Amino acid sequence: MPEQNIQKIIESLSPNERKIIPYLNERTLDKIKEQIQNLDKTAILRALEFLSNKEIVKLESKQEKTIELGINGLLYVKQGLPERRLINLIAEKTSLSIKQAQQQSGLRDNEFKAALGALKKKALINLINQNIVLTGKKQEIIEKTLEEKFLETLPKNLKDLQPEEKFAFEALKSRKNIIDIQDKKQISFSITDLGKQLIEEDLTKTENMIETLSSNMIKTSSWKGKKFRRYDITNPLPKISGGKRHFVNQATDYAKKIWLEMGFKEMTGTLTQSGFWNFDALFTAQDHPVREMQDTFFIKNKQAKLPDKELVKQVKAAHEGKIKESKGWQYDWDEEPAKKVVLRTHTTCLSVQTLKKIAENKEFPAKYFALGKNFRNETVDWSHGFELTQTEGIVIDENANFRQLLGYLIEFYKKMGYEKVRIRPGYFPYTEPSLEIDIFHPIKKQWMELGGAGMFRPEVTIPIFGKHIPVLAWGQGFERSIMDFFNIHDIREMYKNDINKLREMKVWRK
Repeated sequence: MPEQNIQKIIESLSPNERKIIPYLNERTLDKIKEQIQNLDKTAILRALEFLSNKEIVKLESKQEKTIELGINGLLYVKQGLPERRLINLIAEKTSLSIKQAQQQSGLRDNEFKAALGALKKKALINLINQNIVLTGKKQEIIEKTLEEKFLETLPKNLKDLQPEEKFAFEALKSRKNIIDIQDKKQISFSITDLGKQLIEEDLTKTENMIETLSSNMIKTSSWKGKKFRRYDITNPLPKISGGKRHFVNQATDYAKKIWLEMGFKEMTGTLTQSGFWNFDALFTAQDHPVREMQDTFFIKNKQAKLPDKELVKQVKAAHEGKIKESKGWQYDWDEEPAKKVVLRTHTTCLSVQTLKKIAENKEFPAKYFALGKNFRNETVDWSHGFELTQTEGIVIDENANFRQLLGYLIEFYKKMGYEKVRIRPGYFPYTEPSLEIDIFHPIKKQWMELGGAGMFRPEVTIPIFGKHIPVLAWGQGFERSIMDFFNIHDIREMYKNDINKLREMKVWRK
């Protein structure tokens, strides 16, 4: 290339480009980073992109699949795989009933089943008459399994797996959230002939060129007699991303606007609730499975104060079947479970508290909605998380009917962008009749449940109002209803702190 053109290119180089050109022979981003301490990888990569535009280097990128620990994998590396925890328990007892083993191991149903399957496959246990019998030798039990060793080595490139690692990978990939396969981009570069020429040039001569023209330089005329760096206005530049609300919050604001425009008032409350408001006031039996540790997060060593004695007395009567309208649950209701403090499992606890305020203020008719976080001890997968957002609503009116309930729900989801929803019969302890609402997920090719709705039973309304008043009620999962709009196929993607994805996510417009 002629000397004149070389000089023009040198005069167009940015400070970061000039810094890395002498080290291009290092061949990799990491080695360049070692030589230039004050530049991070992002700055080096950006400089290489500009050099690529000037045909000084050629950039190449390739996708690699990396195996990383999933949510459950991170937990199991610390606590041990379910099969490890189970075999350690069985090894102590030699034999244990299936029921006892599940209770004492503290494993969830799906974990316990997976552990049983894994141990049977390795011939370490046998199932005889509903009992788990140890069949493995002591040395086999003590040694770490291939799966355990494999998890300890992650992350790893998929293509680099050894035969034993491939075996462990195949065994773990079908189990929920133990491992994740991530697509990662690897950037490499090669030096062009022009680049080789520039490496030999003295780039320090252009270090004092003016990069920007400030107002002070214009006022003082200090720019005179100095040389400006050349700029190529045709070169592509990095995108500038402005600030914006998180996309879930955008959709949340819109949903709140829908309810407000339909004449509803917003109800709010704390994330921690007493068992009384979360379960008992909603006529959920005290022996119901949802009140177990496997389904609900309890706050240890905390007790809540119960509301006024008269309401507690009426709720107790409803549970024990001492009101005319109901046989109740036919047991002696106990205050102690009602005093337990839980992370609320649904926003319906806000609805029943709002009913009490409505009764006290004699606010009839009334319409309220809520949109907030809830927490459940769920197994995490593409459609479930430890926390979920619900959109909740109640309508209190002597003339309210089931047909109106369907109208409110269909109108809301129509405004959210769903022309068709599936409504089917459902069951909930505190509503009758009850329904469940589904929407169809176009990627997963299956119906996705949003949640339930119905009319509060007399056992809920009579303790509060002194008589049965029709109350329309609903509580549906909100994140699931916005996944399709944002092209999200896994609910876990909702709250990942990937700044690039957040910048690229489209704005909620309806």
